[in-house]
Amino acid sequence: MAEISKARPGANMRLIEALQYRLPVAGMVSILHRASGMLMFFLLPFIIWLFDTSVTSEISFDRFASAFTAGIGFVPGVIVKLATLALIWAYLHHAIAGVRHLWMDATHSVSKQFGRSSAVVTLVLSLGLTVLLGAKLFGLY
Repeated sequence: MAEISKARPGANMRLIEALQYRLPVAGMVSILHRASGMLMFFLLPFIIWLFDTSVTSEISFDRFASAFTAGIGFVPGVIVKLATLALIWAYLHHAIAGVRHLWMDATHSVSKQFGRSSAVVTLVLSLGLTVLLGAKLFGLY
């Protein structure tokens, strides 16, 4: 007699049910780790432009500095600052989550409690540092 295979749980999950699913904190950090990597990849031309204009000459550095106030072409300076802030968050989150994964791999810390607590630390550090650097970027100090 042939064995009847059961459908996987969630295989027939509708989109509305999937959106109502509550991910654990470690799952959110994992998804954000991937999203931050993609964001850094897609903003790579912007990163290269920032680096190139900041180190080429004094004149290009002035153009680099004015991009944050006057903008670039038709893009206002606020959008340039927001893109830079997104890049700051992406780098910080990706780096901190990467260190978290390396630590878990090196120490074999795979318990549910450590995964949750290290995910909370990752979120707090990345968001806290982003707020701090964002305040500097927007001239609050």
